[in-house]
Amino acid sequence: MVDKVKLARQFIEAIPHARAINMQLTDIGDGRAEIQMPYDERLIGDPKTGVIHGGAVSAMMDTCCGAAVMSHPAAPAGTATIDLRIDYMRAATPGQTIRTSATCYHITRSVAFVRATATDDDADRPVATASGTFTVEPK
Repeated sequence: MVDKVKLARQFIEAIPHARAINMQLTDIGDGRAEIQMPYDERLIGDPKTGVIHGGAVSAMMDTCCGAAVMSHPAAPAGTATIDLRIDYMRAATPGQTIRTSATCYHITRSVAFVRATATDDDADRPVATASGTFTVEPK
Protein backbone atom coordinates (compact mmCIF):
# COMPACT_ATOMS: atom_id res chain seq x y z
CA MET A 1 0.00 0.00 0.00
CA VAL A 2 1.26 3.49 -0.86
CA ASP A 3 2.05 5.77 2.08
CA LYS A 4 0.04 8.80 0.91
CA VAL A 5 1.28 11.05 3.69
CA LYS A 6 4.91 10.35 2.79
CA LEU A 7 4.13 10.82 -0.91
CA ALA A 8 2.39 14.16 -0.27
CA ARG A 9 5.31 15.38 1.88
CA GLN A 10 7.83 14.43 -0.81
CA PHE A 11 5.71 16.08 -3.50
CA ILE A 12 5.46 19.38 -1.62
CA GLU A 13 9.16 19.38 -0.76
CA ALA A 14 9.99 18.84 -4.45
CA ILE A 15 7.92 21.77 -5.78
CA PRO A 16 10.38 24.56 -6.65
CA HIS A 17 8.03 27.44 -5.75
CA ALA A 18 7.13 25.75 -2.45
CA ARG A 19 10.81 25.67 -1.53
CA ALA A 20 11.36 29.22 -2.82
CA ILE A 21 8.69 30.72 -0.57
CA ASN A 22 9.59 28.38 2.32
CA MET A 23 6.31 26.46 2.61
CA GLN A 24 6.44 24.06 5.52
CA LEU A 25 4.02 21.15 5.78
CA THR A 26 3.12 20.99 9.48
CA ASP A 27 0.32 18.40 9.50
CA ILE A 28 -1.31 16.02 7.05
CA GLY A 29 -3.62 13.02 7.04
CA ASP A 30 -7.08 11.67 6.19
CA GLY A 31 -8.07 14.43 3.79
CA ARG A 32 -6.63 17.37 5.67
CA ALA A 33 -3.38 19.31 5.53
CA GLU A 34 -1.72 22.30 7.17
CA ILE A 35 1.08 24.39 5.69
CA GLN A 36 2.78 27.48 7.07
CA MET A 37 4.86 30.15 5.39
CA PRO A 38 7.09 32.30 7.58
CA TYR A 39 7.20 36.04 6.88
CA ASP A 40 9.85 36.80 4.27
CA GLU A 41 10.71 40.27 2.99
CA ARG A 42 11.32 38.79 -0.49
CA LEU A 43 7.56 38.11 -0.71
CA ILE A 44 6.38 41.63 0.11
CA GLY A 45 3.83 42.87 -2.39
CA ASP A 46 3.54 46.44 -1.07
CA PRO A 47 6.84 47.96 0.11
CA LYS A 48 5.02 50.78 1.92
CA THR A 49 3.12 48.41 4.23
CA GLY A 50 5.29 45.27 4.22
CA VAL A 51 2.28 43.09 3.37
CA ILE A 52 2.99 39.72 1.73
CA HIS A 53 1.86 39.48 -1.90
CA GLY A 54 -1.45 37.69 -2.48
CA GLY A 55 0.21 35.44 -5.05
CA ALA A 56 2.34 33.83 -2.33
CA VAL A 57 -0.79 33.28 -0.23
CA SER A 58 -2.66 31.76 -3.17
CA ALA A 59 0.25 29.44 -4.01
CA MET A 60 0.30 28.21 -0.42
CA MET A 61 -3.48 27.69 -0.36
CA ASP A 62 -3.43 25.80 -3.66
CA THR A 63 -0.61 23.54 -2.49
CA CYS A 64 -2.30 22.89 0.85
CA CYS A 65 -5.58 21.96 -0.88
CA GLY A 66 -3.74 19.56 -3.18
CA ALA A 67 -2.02 17.94 -0.19
CA ALA A 68 -5.40 17.47 1.52
CA VAL A 69 -6.70 15.68 -1.58
CA MET A 70 -3.58 13.50 -1.82
CA SER A 71 -3.98 12.40 1.80
CA HIS A 72 -7.71 11.54 1.53
CA PRO A 73 -8.37 7.82 2.06
CA ALA A 74 -10.54 7.62 -1.11
CA ALA A 75 -8.03 9.37 -3.40
CA PRO A 76 -5.50 7.30 -5.34
CA ALA A 77 -2.77 9.94 -4.66
CA GLY A 78 -2.03 12.32 -7.54
CA THR A 79 -4.09 15.43 -8.18
CA ALA A 80 -4.17 18.71 -10.10
CA THR A 81 -6.17 21.88 -9.59
CA ILE A 82 -9.31 22.20 -11.71
CA ASP A 83 -10.67 25.38 -10.13
CA LEU A 84 -9.74 27.38 -7.05
CA ARG A 85 -11.62 30.41 -5.77
CA ILE A 86 -9.85 32.50 -3.16
CA ASP A 87 -11.57 35.26 -1.22
CA TYR A 88 -9.15 37.67 0.45
CA MET A 89 -10.63 39.05 3.68
CA ARG A 90 -7.74 41.25 4.81
CA ALA A 91 -4.00 41.72 4.47
CA ALA A 92 -1.82 39.41 6.54
CA THR A 93 -0.07 41.26 9.33
CA PRO A 94 3.54 42.07 8.34
CA GLY A 95 6.09 40.04 10.28
CA GLN A 96 3.72 37.16 11.06
CA THR A 97 3.72 33.59 9.76
CA ILE A 98 0.77 32.72 7.54
CA ARG A 99 -0.87 29.33 8.11
CA THR A 100 -3.25 27.47 5.83
CA SER A 101 -5.43 24.53 6.74
CA ALA A 102 -7.35 22.61 4.08
CA THR A 103 -9.94 19.84 4.19
CA CYS A 104 -11.00 17.57 1.34
CA TYR A 105 -14.64 17.09 2.29
CA HIS A 106 -16.02 15.13 -0.69
CA ILE A 107 -14.67 12.94 -3.50
CA THR A 108 -16.36 11.51 -6.57
CA ARG A 109 -14.71 9.15 -9.09
CA SER A 110 -13.00 12.06 -10.82
CA VAL A 111 -13.30 15.23 -8.70
CA ALA A 112 -12.29 16.17 -5.14
CA PHE A 113 -13.87 19.13 -3.32
CA VAL A 114 -11.76 21.16 -0.89
CA ARG A 115 -12.09 24.12 1.49
CA ALA A 116 -9.23 26.07 3.06
CA THR A 117 -8.54 28.98 5.37
CA ALA A 118 -5.40 31.11 5.71
CA THR A 119 -4.67 32.98 8.94
CA ASP A 120 -1.86 34.82 10.65
CA ASP A 121 -1.50 35.13 14.45
CA ASP A 122 -5.11 36.37 14.66
CA ALA A 123 -6.75 33.01 13.89
CA ASP A 124 -10.24 34.43 14.52
CA ARG A 125 -9.92 36.77 11.52
CA PRO A 126 -9.01 34.86 8.35
CA VAL A 127 -6.65 36.39 5.82
CA ALA A 128 -8.34 34.38 3.06
CA THR A 129 -10.66 31.46 2.42
CA ALA A 130 -10.70 29.15 -0.57
CA SER A 131 -12.89 26.53 -2.16
CA GLY A 132 -11.84 24.40 -5.05
CA THR A 133 -12.06 21.31 -7.13
CA PHE A 134 -9.17 19.00 -7.91
CA THR A 135 -8.70 16.01 -10.18
CA VAL A 136 -8.81 12.49 -8.81
CA GLU A 137 -6.61 10.19 -10.84
CA PRO A 138 -8.23 6.91 -11.88
CA LYS A 139 -7.05 3.81 -10.05
